[in-house]
Amino acid sequence: MLKRRDFLGYLTAFGGSYLLSACGGGSNDGINNATGAVANSATNGAAVGNAIANAATTASVSGTSLPSAASIIDNSGNVWTLSGSVVYKNGAVAGVNYNAVLVLWYNSVIYHQNTGGYFYAWTGSGWSACLDPRTFGVSADGATIPSGTMLIDKQSHKWTVTGGVISRDGVVAGNNYNVVLLLWYGGMMWHKNTGGQFYVWTNAGAWLACSDPRTPVAATAGSFFGINGHYDYTYTPAQIVSILKGMGCKSYRVGCSDDPKQIAAVSKLAAAFQSAGMTLLVLVNQGMNDAAGNLLTGESVAYNRGYAAGMAVANALKQYGVTTYECGNELTRQDSTILNFTEAGTKVVDFNNANWPAMRGVMRGMIDGVKSVQPNAKCGINFCVADVGAADALWDGMQPDGTGGHPKVRWDITTWHNYEVYGDIFNIGTDGAGPGFDLPTYCKARYGVPFMITEWNAGPEQTQAYRANYITNQMGNFYAARKTHNIQSVMYYVLDSGNSTYGIMINGAPLSAPYAAFSQFTAANADI
Repeated sequence: MLKRRDFLGYLTAFGGSYLLSACGGGSNDGINNATGAVANSATNGAAVGNAIANAATTASVSGTSLPSAASIIDNSGNVWTLSGSVVYKNGAVAGVNYNAVLVLWYNSVIYHQNTGGYFYAWTGSGWSACLDPRTFGVSADGATIPSGTMLIDKQSHKWTVTGGVISRDGVVAGNNYNVVLLLWYGGMMWHKNTGGQFYVWTNAGAWLACSDPRTPVAATAGSFFGINGHYDYTYTPAQIVSILKGMGCKSYRVGCSDDPKQIAAVSKLAAAFQSAGMTLLVLVNQGMNDAAGNLLTGESVAYNRGYAAGMAVANALKQYGVTTYECGNELTRQDSTILNFTEAGTKVVDFNNANWPAMRGVMRGMIDGVKSVQPNAKCGINFCVADVGAADALWDGMQPDGTGGHPKVRWDITTWHNYEVYGDIFNIGTDGAGPGFDLPTYCKARYGVPFMITEWNAGPEQTQAYRANYITNQMGNFYAARKTHNIQSVMYYVLDSGNSTYGIMINGAPLSAPYAAFSQFTAANADI
């Protein structure tokens, strides 16, 4: 049986449009345009072969672009070409990119621009959202008014403060007054008023209350390195504990509905983890549909269904020391909730207004159901891509149509899924592309609770060598931020997918390159 992520991987590779297919190569999705890349590989290979054969020994002149040049030579002698809207390096697809219309060599850096007009810079292993290097003048991160007199954001908007009022490009920016500080930080604009309250300017064009984003917050140590698994593995609980210890992991995420079979299996896992002094994060896997597959009718019905599931799972597992639950899985990314999968989710209007109450109801129900039997349990709600539009609306009791006063969803942990296709979570693109912002910093300031990345990995089409390099780089980025961004845990997806698409082992046998990369990183970096 294909696990969920296997299915999504195949669907995306061959369907071409399921996950952010219009984001234009933002940090990373060759999955969505894999078929196009393959189709162009033969033609491009011939072109590159000719380019390499005729290449000069020196790099191309800064400012050289494709088109109109046939190829670009970088400082290391690599040959860059553009074919079928895909960027190639030495004849191989360069990272994850698609919909490219321009490749630019500028001041010793390779850039590409997509059909949406957004630019990305080559980092050596992938693409990072940026501005056009020939024209940008974005303010330095942390710049303020005062001491400066003007701030420039990543879209080249000019921000000023006059008489305590903020203007953007000469027009008052939303509802603001008594401003004493304007701050450009983490790819977003923030302000503080005379009362000391901070606000952040959202992609939807409004100011939302928050805390000072610059305040570093260290997460509780002891469960930072984690991994995902499934309740129906053939591994025994003791084997899973042993495998995780060998990988330097102390936390494990597993899904469980209120099906007695699933509860029985996860209870055995919980008992083993309790004995080993390890952390089990249990996903309460209740969706928005009934047993017949029909959408739950209204908020009250959805709430009751979520409540029953949350209560049943927590009631069975509390005796084994399980204290952390994730309530629902990617509910903002269902056919019934997201209007267009190519949107990044930074605006609440990206979501289905009619079905919003059912999603909100089942989320609230799961949280309340868990806490009805475990009042001190910690409950998380998870999001994908850059779904801060959904998170903000749920937190504040808003509907996608802009109406307020609805029930609020308040969680104890913000959890996020960050696959390579979605982009760099510390510089994740808005509107399905760029410019990017620091998502964990935003969540830290907006919601004031710990942050977990409960699923992360590269795409299913990547080689084991690529995946190993990705693991090392990503874990380095996550680890570096754990003391400032309140990142409590990062959980690799997945222990065993039955094949090499996502798993780090198959039937107990490690996939050598990614397994070694993961284990070596945890061994060299203490979870303290």
